[in-house]
Amino acid sequence: MKLIQIVAVAMGVMALGSVSVAQQAVKSIGKAEGQVDIVAWPGYIERGATDKNFDWVTDFEKKSGCKVNVKTAGTSDEMVALMNEGGFDLVTASGDASTRLIRGKKVQPINVDLIPSYKTIDARLQKAPWHFENNTHYGVPYQWGWNVLMYNTKVFGDKKPTSWATVFEEQILPDGKSNKGRIQAFDGPIYIADAALYLMKKNPALGIKDPYELNDAQYKAALDSLRAQRKLVGKYWHDAFVQIDDFTNEGVVASSSWQFQANILGSKKAPIATVVPVEGATGWADSTMMHAEAKNPNCAYMWMEHSLNVKLQGDLSAWFGSVPAVPAACKGNKLLTDEGCARQGFNSFDKISFWRTPTTQCKTQDNKCVPYHKWVTDYIAVLGGR
Repeated sequence: MKLIQIVAVAMGVMALGSVSVAQQAVKSIGKAEGQVDIVAWPGYIERGATDKNFDWVTDFEKKSGCKVNVKTAGTSDEMVALMNEGGFDLVTASGDASTRLIRGKKVQPINVDLIPSYKTIDARLQKAPWHFENNTHYGVPYQWGWNVLMYNTKVFGDKKPTSWATVFEEQILPDGKSNKGRIQAFDGPIYIADAALYLMKKNPALGIKDPYELNDAQYKAALDSLRAQRKLVGKYWHDAFVQIDDFTNEGVVASSSWQFQANILGSKKAPIATVVPVEGATGWADSTMMHAEAKNPNCAYMWMEHSLNVKLQGDLSAWFGSVPAVPAACKGNKLLTDEGCARQGFNSFDKISFWRTPTTQCKTQDNKCVPYHKWVTDYIAVLGGR
């Protein structure tokens, strides 16, 4: 994402406070407009182009009369920037984007009564704070999961990594070579939380209780860790498919990642595995949200209902390595298998530090936390070697 876009996003979140409901949710669904324009994570909306087994668009288009147009985005900041620019109906927003979109009045309330399948959503998600605010729904849960440590099994052999130290500390790997220049890190500012999560266990004296709620001293420690990591990182990533190529052709052997990349590499018989380290993991819970000025609200509502059908939820979970928002999708899906949800974290919901937008208002540090706009500008500096 261009630096000017990142800075613009940062300026847009300098004062995140409570939001009042300025709009009323749509009361009924009318005739399909003919299309729906969606900003989505890579791999989230498939029409069988990559693998014919994964197609949840074609049938929807035939039945609804709504052509699905997708613009992929590699980071939450990019999604916020695109929604700020306008021209889209929906976005599959993670928790570190959804709060900004709600409080920036870029998304509108959702009338869940117009989405019959809403009642089938996991109870843990139906009123999750990243999309439900002031007793108002602003999103429809889609998928969730954790950020795993992906590694090359030929390099690590039978000594699989157990700690995030593999990517935060210089060390000799099991193949006898240094990790310097052979690891990656995520290039979004929210990655500061990963450093904070690592420090929670490595240096408990810091008193970090929540990786998104950092006082000045804790924040400085996280930045120092990231600056040290900068000397080790060969390349930062945010494009899933570029990371897949980096692990295949560019000598990358360990990185934070999504299960999606590991699944793709695994399908190609690449020597790749994933692990959730002892420190735990950050994660993401994504919700489909509608732009405040959506031009195709009818098709948008049709898509949100379609997005909750059991087959789509199960197929997407199998494809992306995520967990369905609809628990019924965990059983009976040939692609996911009945063990898939457990393997991908279904029973670890309470152990995941889900992405969310840091604000000054924070319970664990007496409302003296470093806000997200500072995360953005400082992480740009880290990426630049400063």
